Amino acid sequence: MPSDRPTACELCRREAVVTTKHHLIPVARHNKPRTRRQHDRAEFNTRVAWLCKPCHKTVHATLTEQELAEHYHTVERLAAHGDIARFVAFVRKQPANAHVVVRRSNGRTAGNARRA
Repeated sequence: MPSDRPTACELCRREAVVTTKHHLIPVARHNKPRTRRQHDRAEFNTRVAWLCKPCHKTVHATLTEQELAEHYHTVERLAAHGDIARFVAFVRKQPANAHVVVRRSNGRTAGNARRA
């Protein structure tokens, strides 16, 4: 069975990395009236980007689902965001097998964040 999963991240462009499917319009926002007005229904499941795990975690640690749905719904817009652009510049220099720790914008590690 052929896979349509690319082996390069669409943000950092690193080759030979495991990529994960990122919905450019978050699934949790599909039923929101504002999102339905802004996007065509056909875009909800077809607008995806394949990102490496560090880039994917950074996107979700940096932006809310509302921000993603309303403004950052293309790879180009994600890449233009200041914090994400800085991270991409850093991770682009890392080897594909490097363990990269992703931190939330408030300094907590994405995997260990707790609600205050």
